[in-house]
Amino acid sequence: MWILCGGYLEYIHVRSSAGLSGHHGLKCWHPAQLTHRDSPENNPDIPFDFTPENYKRIEAIVNNYPEGHKSGAVMAVLDLAQRQHGWLPISVMNKVAEVLQMPPMRVYEVATFYTMYNRKPVGKYHIQICTTTPCMLRDSDGILEAIKKKLGIQVGETTPDKLFTLVEVECLGACVNAPMVQINDNYYEDLTPKDIEDIIDELKAGKVPKPGPRSERFSCEPAGGLTSLTEPPKGPGFGVRADL
Repeated sequence: MWILCGGYLEYIHVRSSAGLSGHHGLKCWHPAQLTHRDSPENNPDIPFDFTPENYKRIEAIVNNYPEGHKSGAVMAVLDLAQRQHGWLPISVMNKVAEVLQMPPMRVYEVATFYTMYNRKPVGKYHIQICTTTPCMLRDSDGILEAIKKKLGIQVGETTPDKLFTLVEVECLGACVNAPMVQINDNYYEDLTPKDIEDIIDELKAGKVPKPGPRSERFSCEPAGGLTSLTEPPKGPGFGVRADL
């Protein structure tokens, strides 16, 4: 639940627990990413406004929803705001609430729930490495170590030149191409430690590495070749009874 604590708004997870004496109490937990403290870089007084081009995009997004339901566009507009500003400080979220005519708290709830929204500044290249079970079994740990060694940073850190931020994430839905990373909007798959080092070198040089598998696969077909659907389609009507 949200509470006002010492003049600050905090999200607190409350659960009951039984003590050794048999009395019941409350324990509170508040993850750092769900807690806001005004700072010189992140406070409601920092001005933010959408560009004229993005206002046109917002209008197109909102028009997808019935009248009176602008709030349905909150996820798309938050994404648009993040693409413009780079991350989502509270003044940006407040502007989203204003544009969509919804309570700021509703915007905060969305922005703090989904990990796709960055509540802290990130580098130009946001490296998100999946370490969930399929990727782990395909040596995502080795890829992670290669990234940390190459960039000289740990998970959750940004390089001094603000080029790279490294985070560890849950499944990104490319298990068949494990191990993989997402860098900004692009997926890089079937990785080896050398592959990720080459990708980082290309990014440092200002290039955009080709997304997709780094193996010889085109997409997510079996690495050893097709085992089914090896013939051309039979065409319409195949297998249908003649009397139908």
